[in-house]
Amino acid sequence: MHCFAFSVVETASDAEWQAFYKATDQLPLKIPGISRVWYGKLRSPLNQFNTTAEVGKQLRAGAEKATGDVISRVRKSGVCMEMKNEGTLKTYTAHPYHKEWEAIYEKVRVAGTTTFDIIGE
Repeated sequence: MHCFAFSVVETASDAEWQAFYKATDQLPLKIPGISRVWYGKLRSPLNQFNTTAEVGKQLRAGAEKATGDVISRVRKSGVCMEMKNEGTLKTYTAHPYHKEWEAIYEKVRVAGTTTFDIIGE
């Protein structure tokens, strides 16, 4: 499963959302190895907190504390795709339809996502 949560563009039009739904529904038909997709609003928003680049650099270097700005992003919607195997993820990201889909997706989401992949047992 390839899943991601995203922050919505609050001013996205109904037509842009309908185009996103239609394009997302096409993923299993256009990209080999994707068998199903799910999308919608998250039951409860996911609050994502990010630091500025400088604060992140200090923490990755081993600092226990750092002072600086924290950026809050609220993820309200998400997408999950059931994929045949891990190789499908590589096919998906390189596939020409992925670029088409992204151009539509970018009209309803604020740049950046919280992404995770689930590998079956």
